[in-house]
Amino acid sequence: MKASHRLLAVLVAAIWGVNFVAIELGLRDLPPLVLTALRFVAAAVPLVFLVPRPSARLRYVVAYGLVLGVLKFGALFTALAAGMSAGMASLVLQAQALMSVLLAAAVLGERPARAQVAGVLVGSVGIGLLTIGSGGHASVIGFVLTLFAAASWAMANLVMRASGETRPLSLLVWSSLVPPLPLLGLAGVVDGGQAVLDAITGLSWRGLLAVAYVAYVSTLVGFGIWNRLIAQYSIARVAPFSLLVPVFGLSAAWLLLDEPVGPTELAAAATVLAGLALVVRRSTADRNNATAASEGREPEYAPAAAA
Repeated sequence: MKASHRLLAVLVAAIWGVNFVAIELGLRDLPPLVLTALRFVAAAVPLVFLVPRPSARLRYVVAYGLVLGVLKFGALFTALAAGMSAGMASLVLQAQALMSVLLAAAVLGERPARAQVAGVLVGSVGIGLLTIGSGGHASVIGFVLTLFAAASWAMANLVMRASGETRPLSLLVWSSLVPPLPLLGLAGVVDGGQAVLDAITGLSWRGLLAVAYVAYVSTLVGFGIWNRLIAQYSIARVAPFSLLVPVFGLSAAWLLLDEPVGPTELAAAATVLAGLALVVRRSTADRNNATAASEGREPEYAPAAAA
């Protein structure tokens, strides 16, 4: 992966880390499924009238909207409303990195290098340390829903990769038309139709700012970059960068919500960075080997398949 693309992946992790603070603020004024629905309404309109239709088949567009919008974010926002702390949610959600690598290997036949698998495992150890050191408490239903959201995110990565989409932003915008109606229907069942109507008509400035961040910054910018990287590289190369999200999430909570960060969190963050370094080092070596092959020189290491 190019250095500039690695920087973009880190930028996405930072955006998503701050996103948990924005979600927590939004949930103070809006029911979780209503906030999720408004997120995708804002992400779709008015861009759906400005960007071309996706090149992928319709079934991939619908599947991506349902899996990412209804399953992943519907479950995640509900988990946060059910007592899952923002910091803990940012930790558990990153189980998607390992799930994505395993799904890509099983379904798409992508064979991750041993260094990439090792990097994900090391990063997962760091996530575990962060979970222990965070001191956050979560309800059982909140934990289960967040783990379900992680699995749904891994499935969304798989759909994106399998779609062969050449215009990732188009797929993101047009698929955002799918979640609002199912989400509002579920919200009507869970919260009641009048509560949904009151939440939308009585939207506060804090709620509006939260919707703006999760829709335009987190969804359009964050997932726009993320999907472009997945379309260009293997899932095994891109997914591990999400391990940085809790590092940025804890930092954002420290800066914006005055939550303390202790030695355990710092040690865990260093472990996550070490795991990510394994993945990045492998990507750099791949590029150097490709250059060596094109110039007729010996590669730095034997290809993974030969090994």
